[in-house]
Amino acid sequence: MKKINILLFAAGIVLLQLNAVAKEIKPVDVCIYGGSSAGIIAAYTAKKMGKTVIVIEPGNYLGGLTTGGLGATDIGNKYAITGLAKDFYRRLGQHYGKFEQWVFEPHVADKVYADMIKEAKLDIVKNHRLIGVKKQDGYITEISLERSDNPNAATNKTVKAKMFIDCTYEGDLMAKAGVSYTYGREANSTYGETYNGVQLSDFHQIPDGIDPYVIPGKPESGLLFGVGKGTLAPTGSGDKLIQAYNFRLCLTQDKGNQIPFKKPKNYNPSDYTLLLRIIEKEGWKGVFGDFKSKTKNGILEIENKGNFLIKNMPNGKTDFNNFGGFSTDMIGANYDYPEGDYNTRKQIWKAHEDYTKGMLYFLAHDKQVPESVRKDMQSWGFAKDEFKDLGGFSNQLYVREARRMVSEVVMTQKHCEGVEVVDDAIGMAAYGMDSHNCQRIVVNGMVKNEGDVQKRVPSPFPISYRAIVPKQKECKNLLVPVCLSASHIAFGSIRMEPVFMVMGQSAATAAVMAIDKKLPVQQLNVKEIQKQLAEDPLLNKAAKEVLVDNDDKENVKTTGDWSNVKGGYGHGLLINKGNTTTTSTAKFTPEIEKNGKHEVYVYIPKIAGRSSQTIFKVFDGKADKSIVLKTADIKELGLSSGEWVSLGVYNLAKGKNAFVEVSTAGADGVVTADAIIFKPI
Repeated sequence: MKKINILLFAAGIVLLQLNAVAKEIKPVDVCIYGGSSAGIIAAYTAKKMGKTVIVIEPGNYLGGLTTGGLGATDIGNKYAITGLAKDFYRRLGQHYGKFEQWVFEPHVADKVYADMIKEAKLDIVKNHRLIGVKKQDGYITEISLERSDNPNAATNKTVKAKMFIDCTYEGDLMAKAGVSYTYGREANSTYGETYNGVQLSDFHQIPDGIDPYVIPGKPESGLLFGVGKGTLAPTGSGDKLIQAYNFRLCLTQDKGNQIPFKKPKNYNPSDYTLLLRIIEKEGWKGVFGDFKSKTKNGILEIENKGNFLIKNMPNGKTDFNNFGGFSTDMIGANYDYPEGDYNTRKQIWKAHEDYTKGMLYFLAHDKQVPESVRKDMQSWGFAKDEFKDLGGFSNQLYVREARRMVSEVVMTQKHCEGVEVVDDAIGMAAYGMDSHNCQRIVVNGMVKNEGDVQKRVPSPFPISYRAIVPKQKECKNLLVPVCLSASHIAFGSIRMEPVFMVMGQSAATAAVMAIDKKLPVQQLNVKEIQKQLAEDPLLNKAAKEVLVDNDDKENVKTTGDWSNVKGGYGHGLLINKGNTTTTSTAKFTPEIEKNGKHEVYVYIPKIAGRSSQTIFKVFDGKADKSIVLKTADIKELGLSSGEWVSLGVYNLAKGKNAFVEVSTAGADGVVTADAIIFKPI
């Protein structure tokens, strides 16, 4: 009897194993892995272009960093943000009663994405992560998934699709598909760069003289928490170190909408001993990050105080980011993340969460912290109406960089600086080449951070289509708009959420064309992709707005004294220093697509010495109207380099009958002539 029971039990195991065959999800045209901002835009694009689509999100939340606390958008130059990405910020603007809104609350961004998901009727599968990829003749045929929250072979799923788009921050689908990639920092010599590899910077740095040991002056006591055992390698040398991750925190001083900082589990005040030494050395009065720099006897001197870069957002909320020598960046704690298995990544994520919550509590309550700093920190708290299921804490770790594809074109510093220009652009980037610190080590007996880079780019630069597709021999039906092909330092400019959205739309457009033409993604005619993106950027066949930029020589005519300088909207702007007896003008003439009402917007760059007012004349083809725009009335939030300001609504006829003229009459400072938008309404 016992033998029979054992046999029946064994047979039951076999039966269970047979029943555990992965369930196949209905095949689709386009499978998008990763519900980041790029993933949602890519899915919306493919669906609006008539394809069946599924989005697989490994976690429980959509929108990545855009909904995860990064409310002060890193832009660089709004000119680089096009199509559905720009429309996303216009939709945010509608919520806040503005033309565009680039600084926003996380829950509002989440609502905008929810509206887009509903509008396109997107099929979203959350909490499922990749465990396998099948390929045949260079094409991915299907991927297999397990539940992220409760892995069990009985609940595994498979997805078959004609095209796949990897929109994760980690590049997991790309890696499992056998596509070439790298991580860490290349040596400067690899691509002929100057800002890659090891870089010891003066910014976000620990002041001189901070002892690295638990007991000052005693190496045998061990290194302080957060100080690594590495040594400083030669400048520009490559390694596998990863720039620091953190959480972007949505905090508020509104007591009616505030959750105070609580002591987290695993809290250890000794983890912040280095922070205490920095506070004492720099003489902090509060936590607001501020620094002053000056050059003395040819040497750069920096005076730093505080450790949070605080950017205001609507409704009394702020985006808290890393600042200074010791802040929300958990330097050196993420090296195993790019190649780590799911459990390793989970542990790294949790360590960052514990570190961040512990630091907030430490600054607010530890008696070793100066009272003025404690009081300042106590004035802040998590926002009750954000991340409600997580007690106000952000739901997305800022994975600034993980894997990066290596394809036929690798975007490098030379592309960022305009030394090399690609001829197959499917988007632009414009933010500075930016790397957060990669390690905290002992240098000349002192604690120092290493890896910080902040270098401007001259103007928006194009991103190659070949940088988002693998080499054809490796995979023919995969696009990678996030972990794209770029060097570490070039990726530092490209890796911004609005750019990822642009890349997502471009990738999905290419995927649809590849399906229709039955071609590998590498064999598409890029000019056709560019044409589709330009002719129907919002995928609604609506009349397009007309942008007239100062660089448009045919449609911008000037009189008087104007200088063309870098900055503003696009590649440059016209400026007049004012205070002259002669009036100068700049006339912007659009070619209107069809008769109808248009709202007219002027771009006002944020530059020093602006005139307190500027006079604009708007001619609608029949009559003109003068408008006096006062600089004091322009509201600027976040990291904006300028703002669009409405000049009113006008009935404009088809053709080149209307114009806007900028005048220096009555100016008492710098007048700018940059860009005008004529938007059909």
